[in-house]
Amino acid sequence: MAIHYAKRTFDLERHLREAAAGDAEARHALGVVYSCGSFGIAIDLIEAHKWFNLAALAGSEEGQVSRAEISEEMTAREIAEAQRAARAWLRETGTAKPEASSLRLAA
Repeated sequence: MAIHYAKRTFDLERHLREAAAGDAEARHALGVVYSCGSFGIAIDLIEAHKWFNLAALAGSEEGQVSRAEISEEMTAREIAEAQRAARAWLRETGTAKPEASSLRLAA
């Protein structure tokens, strides 16, 4: 599903596919969309943190910075929920490495 907004398009499905393939930039872009409420997607800091965390895990320095910034606006409970969501996403997509089962994703 492509979301159109002011002559710009965000292809959510493509970004999700690329994120599942390990693309750090796609993961970061998803975090940005959820943190800003872009392209008609509602602001969701937990979802944004999840994607920034996954971007950081894939090696994105931007993901690390964005995750740290958004964490300042979140409660510890929200961050924990985002971390659980990130681990669940890794399991669901089959992108979790065996050593990731004990992985503690950063705040």
